[in-house]
Amino acid sequence: MYQGSCLCGAISVELKGPIESIIHCHCSLCRKNSGTAYATNGFINTEDFTVLDPQKKLTYFEFKKGKLRHFCAVCASPIYSSNTENPTKLRIRLGILDSDIEERPLSHNFVSSKANWDNLDADLPRYDSFEPSREKA
Repeated sequence: MYQGSCLCGAISVELKGPIESIIHCHCSLCRKNSGTAYATNGFINTEDFTVLDPQKKLTYFEFKKGKLRHFCAVCASPIYSSNTENPTKLRIRLGILDSDIEERPLSHNFVSSKANWDNLDADLPRYDSFEPSREKA
């Protein structure tokens, strides 16, 4: 079972099934919704997913007819997306999960729409915390 939560902790989720078709999506909609270069999305079965929202903070934005993005009204963390054309599946952003996952991404999608500053093969330094220029003296 996978568990997750929004940034402020008002909403938590449980997933009792697999995550399918994980992708890094570079489309402009995912970039705008996440505020990042791309969003990592996976599909799940609706029946395997439980949202725990005791304070009723889950809200949504219908960005296209029948396509809803559900998020926390307090911290704006994306929780999942739904599509009325296929109510048996939901799409989650993997960043919402607190548990390590077994599944892995399949691909980078919509790369022709990627941010011009995003270099998929960038050979950037990697740090376990802040970059050294941000370390306090």
